[in-house]
Amino acid sequence: MKKEFQIISELIENNKRVLDVGCGDGTLMKHLKDNKNIDTRGLEISKKNVQLCISKSLSVIEGNAERDLQQFPDLSFDYVILSQTLQAFYYPEKVIDDLLRVANKAIVTIPNFGYWKVRLHLLLKGTMPITKNLPDEWYNTPNLHMCTIKDFYNFCSKKNIELYKSIALNGEKTSQINKTNLNIKNLYSELGIFLIQK
Repeated sequence: MKKEFQIISELIENNKRVLDVGCGDGTLMKHLKDNKNIDTRGLEISKKNVQLCISKSLSVIEGNAERDLQQFPDLSFDYVILSQTLQAFYYPEKVIDDLLRVANKAIVTIPNFGYWKVRLHLLLKGTMPITKNLPDEWYNTPNLHMCTIKDFYNFCSKKNIELYKSIALNGEKTSQINKTNLNIKNLYSELGIFLIQK
């Protein structure tokens, strides 16, 4: 299992109710269900991934988070997970509001567009970079709103969203993000993992 999913799993206590938005093939959901006795539900836009989840006996509905999160009642989950999907939404601010409506806490992970390799590639080559976390070309990427760790950190501060935990991931190494090291973490981290609450 990838490091990002291990960290997410560690942030959630056993026996909770979790909604995984953009759950992909269900890898994280299955891990949470099997290892932490977590009651998981998934929301996934890809029909193929929904079928993969169902084949793993996971409870998933096909849908678009921007429209379909509205069908979930307020605080119907303890946690909601949004893994590397925020940048693909037309209205990321609305999605964050919905996440914090349907669950007490949200775990949001973002690929960091402020990572030094991304900056250097853009500076030296003058083209949009392709990395492990950003594998698509500019013309076929699902990413609409490029965001850095610093952008998301500042967004939460501006919107009075509590950053309960902020974790930087670089390869297999994790470290805490705070106000004093924000610039350096923004430069040297591939991924930001945030546990947020209203």
